Amino acid sequence: MWSLIVAIFVGFIAGLIARALKPGNNKAGFIVTTALGIGGSLVATYGGRALGFYGENATAGFIASVLGAIIILYLYNLISKN
Repeated sequence: MWSLIVAIFVGFIAGLIARALKPGNNKAGFIVTTALGIGGSLVATYGGRALGFYGENATAGFIASVLGAIIILYLYNLISKN
């Protein structure tokens, strides 16, 4: 349970940083950006566990969370354009 809380907190910070780093016109608001950052952190955490990068109770690193958030923001922008 603690690892989920840490993943959400890291995702919150990663979403804010991903929003600042991703170039272009980001039309997503603060809440959407935060939710996508948390999603990126969770994807990085559980994807890393599935691939064997992290242990059972470990969370994704900060850089992996930021990269996951940037990828999800990019996909969100592709979907929201149409």
